[in-house]
Amino acid sequence: MSKKSAKHRQSANRSNASEKKAIVLGQESGSRNSTYVLLGVAILVLAVVGLVIWGTGPSGGGVTTGVAQTADAAEVRLPVAQFDDGQARHFEYKTGNITVRYFVLKSSDGVVRAAFDACDVCWPAGLGYFQEGDVMICRNCGRRFASIRINEVKGGCNPAPLQRTVDGDQLVIRVADIEGGKGYFNFDQKG
Repeated sequence: MSKKSAKHRQSANRSNASEKKAIVLGQESGSRNSTYVLLGVAILVLAVVGLVIWGTGPSGGGVTTGVAQTADAAEVRLPVAQFDDGQARHFEYKTGNITVRYFVLKSSDGVVRAAFDACDVCWPAGLGYFQEGDVMICRNCGRRFASIRINEVKGGCNPAPLQRTVDGDQLVIRVADIEGGKGYFNFDQKG
């Protein structure tokens, strides 16, 4: 066998070994492209799941239940049982060109409470609150408020109370009371 043909065979064996190693390790170019595609899809799925779980916009965080209003209704009614898990639910009520945001939760003492997703101090930031355990936390300043103090304490950075009553198995919030919080969400007036 000539030296030239032995070197060629040795070079071919190394090339085959490299190709086999790349295949075993998933480093072949086709595999690399499909890995990038799968990684991109996974990131996209996580982003969508994150938006669903944590919400979007300033009121994101916690459980976002959506719009709680009926055209021309004088009140919003929600099943009390919806809050049995102690998780704050965020709602929106559109009035004219303003969307009033509020949340409802059952506190650790068993009382269903409601508050605007804003306060007297931080409302211009439009960030609202999120829940961590048994407290609501201001997204702007980081102050923490125990669930049993929602609707009880007002002013400062406390979540602005929203009047509500319980009628049998329904939580009732008057639309006039919701609309009374428009000032917290009129961002044209912040300055």
